[in-house]
Amino acid sequence: MESDPILFYSHLEDYGCFSNHYPSEITLKGKTWPTTEHYFHAMKFEGTPQEEVIRNAETSQEAAQLGRSREYPMRSDWEAVKYDIMKEAVRAKFTQHFDLRDILLATNNRNIIEHTEKDKIWGDGGDGSGTNWLGKVLMEVREELRT
Repeated sequence: MESDPILFYSHLEDYGCFSNHYPSEITLKGKTWPTTEHYFHAMKFEGTPQEEVIRNAETSQEAAQLGRSREYPMRSDWEAVKYDIMKEAVRAKFTQHFDLRDILLATNNRNIIEHTEKDKIWGDGGDGSGTNWLGKVLMEVREELRT
């Protein structure tokens, strides 16, 4: 990896298109999703009415809030499939939007890090202690796009 990492978080800042809240529709499973955030959280309830509620949420923040609610039962295999579902969503975003694909590819071999104290799984925990799964997914998709 090149030594100068790319840190991102807000969809309004530099490299904001790497955020799942970035407003870029994707089409997956025969449906259009306003953001990858909508898709990811809806898949926790795939095949239930709650999936559509989340898909139709007005904002990505609302979709995330609905997806984090435990008012409805979440699919039992979620922990086993969530990484692959995120990768599916990110792959769709960067293959369906050529302008975004070009931004991702232009990062060359730089490490991509979701830099936030709010998330130690998908992000770096703000201090590097997190697993940075979203950054890893982005780098894996970048490698796929190169081939």
